[in-house]
Amino acid sequence: MSDKPTTIKEIAKLLDISVSTVSRALNDHSSIGLITKMRVKKMAKELNYEPNQRAIQFLQGKSNTIGVILPELAESFFSAAISGIEDIAYQRNYTVLLAQSHDDADREKLLIEKMKMQRVDGLLISVSKTTNTYEHFEAFKKSNIPIVFFDRIPPVKNIHFVASNLESGTFEAVNFLLKKGHRTIGMINGPTNLVASTERKNGYIKAMTSHRLKFDPSLMVNCDLTEAGTIESMDNFLNHKRKPTAIVTFNDYVALFAIRYARSLNIQINKEIDFVSYANLPLINYMDFTPIASVEQFPYKQGKKAADILLDLINKPKSDSDTEPAYYNVVVESELIISKDK
Repeated sequence: MSDKPTTIKEIAKLLDISVSTVSRALNDHSSIGLITKMRVKKMAKELNYEPNQRAIQFLQGKSNTIGVILPELAESFFSAAISGIEDIAYQRNYTVLLAQSHDDADREKLLIEKMKMQRVDGLLISVSKTTNTYEHFEAFKKSNIPIVFFDRIPPVKNIHFVASNLESGTFEAVNFLLKKGHRTIGMINGPTNLVASTERKNGYIKAMTSHRLKFDPSLMVNCDLTEAGTIESMDNFLNHKRKPTAIVTFNDYVALFAIRYARSLNIQINKEIDFVSYANLPLINYMDFTPIASVEQFPYKQGKKAADILLDLINKPKSDSDTEPAYYNVVVESELIISKDK
């Protein structure tokens, strides 16, 4: 016996019928009689025939694969998001091709090219924190391969995206601190190129002005989200003439870095300085000193919704219309989760 897979041609030759008849019989085409279908399927079973999925996908113009590019899978936030994506992909019979940019823009660009070479039907991506140009997404657009951005979305028009409402989440977080009596509130924000950083800034300003307090730009610093960057931001605040009594950090990881550094300086956490963060990740339950509140961004829900939109776009009938396509812009409401012991 040969190890070479059985082909439709071999079945056709053994049964002395055409290749097209074999193909139609295997696919239960109405033009093929019952007896012929039974003969073909019996022979296919005896020869252990298996359909050539690559050939089928080529003919259909689909690979039934979606690409996903994340900044860091090690982060609980993105692990939860990929779980939501995979659950939807599994339900709709799609395979997920996963890659990590490790928050590097050049790596992200290379991965975009590789995803296209792998002939993915569509792409889900959360952009890296160092991405500040977006031309590399144009290759997908020109090839009519849909892209849905989620969580970290680029500041460009006419895109499909799913993201958390961070402006309202920040308003809630700062308002919570103001109600606790804080008036000098610092913010360790993210890189300026991220839409999420702008939303945090806007929410902060709205909360302060709603309490008739003047916005002090020196109490907001942009950080690269690393531990070293967080320490630099903390030093900025600790040496500030208006030393903050509360600090809002870009996410729970930045909160961890900031709290650990403050403790090394013998600062009493949530007594001398209160901390509020974002993401409400499981890791905060294992910290000796936790933020007093964290903004829940629902990553699993974001991932599910983004995957659903992408698969709808992939399977949407192609239109000959020249009208501008509608873009999915889905905003998931955030929620401030207050620590139980606060």
